[in-house]
Amino acid sequence: MDSRFRGNDDASVGILNPIEKMKPTTIFVTGSTGFIGTKLVNELVHQGHTVHALTRAASNRDGLNHERIKLVQGDIMNRESLIAGMNGCTHVFHLAAYAKNWARDPKIFHDHNVLGMQNVFDAARQVGIQRVVWTSTIVTFGPTTPGVIGDETMLRITSKYYTEYEETKAIAEKEALKMAAEEFPVVMVNPTRVYGPGKMTEGNSVSLMIDQYDRGLVPILLNRGVNIGNYVLVDDLVRGHILAMEKGRIGERYIIGGENVSLKHFYELVDEVSGKKHFQINLPPKVGLGYGSIQKFAAEKFGIYPQITTGWVETFLQDWAFSCTKAERELGYTFTPLKEGIRLTYEWILQQRQLRKNKS
Repeated sequence: MDSRFRGNDDASVGILNPIEKMKPTTIFVTGSTGFIGTKLVNELVHQGHTVHALTRAASNRDGLNHERIKLVQGDIMNRESLIAGMNGCTHVFHLAAYAKNWARDPKIFHDHNVLGMQNVFDAARQVGIQRVVWTSTIVTFGPTTPGVIGDETMLRITSKYYTEYEETKAIAEKEALKMAAEEFPVVMVNPTRVYGPGKMTEGNSVSLMIDQYDRGLVPILLNRGVNIGNYVLVDDLVRGHILAMEKGRIGERYIIGGENVSLKHFYELVDEVSGKKHFQINLPPKVGLGYGSIQKFAAEKFGIYPQITTGWVETFLQDWAFSCTKAERELGYTFTPLKEGIRLTYEWILQQRQLRKNKS
């Protein structure tokens, strides 16, 4: 096996330990009830830390029941609740964001992704937090030219932002870089498309896609599936966050991802892992864009939450091929081969289906 790769024998228990671990401390985590956040909180506890997990009243707290997990009710839009939650903490992971397909009021994206980040940083500064790791996204770099693999030095090849999420995260990233230049101790992580065992929320859409594809529900190849994406196993992403906290340089961005493959090849790997040949339907770009327009119209007219919008269709019609070399070199990051990650995810999906069957 390539020395860059290191698998995880148990995707549901502990992430492979970093080479140098932080001494046990108390850490504040936003977005703790999400797909990635729940995994991160449990890994921090697994490594001996105590976690103050920010939750809202309506949040799904499943999986956050360890004695060293303190649930702190609050919101990133409420600075006083952030200060209260951070008291006694030394480090902060800020994962919370509005990353959905659509919002009835587009202002929600800016409020949560820009103002919410500023609230977290201001609270951290007031409390005297030693270091913050903020979760950005790969889309802030913009799409890549076909045949080109991007990295942290890449300039956007287009001034266009395809979604409100992409635009507001890009604005937030500029603000974070500005604050880092003013000696605020923030390190930025830019995840690619994350997947793996865990909460089947919108944030785990790739695993949902694997499940639906395997069951023949959405066997769609947009644009013949030729466009490239980068895919990261959630356990690798969590480990990348912790490595960024331990070793990341202040004011730097680190792409945390895995392999670059086309959607068609991604589905071929699902076929190999499952041992089944799945039916596929090619969806030409115009049809996909038309479907996205209809979905968006229904959302705006009737409040029906869309499966996808035109902006996200346009996003998936671009290439997003990126390298993790900087994180490998500076943090000691490694990633699980995509086929192995899909196998872990597929086996977990089958287990979940069996559990649901047994309960019915």
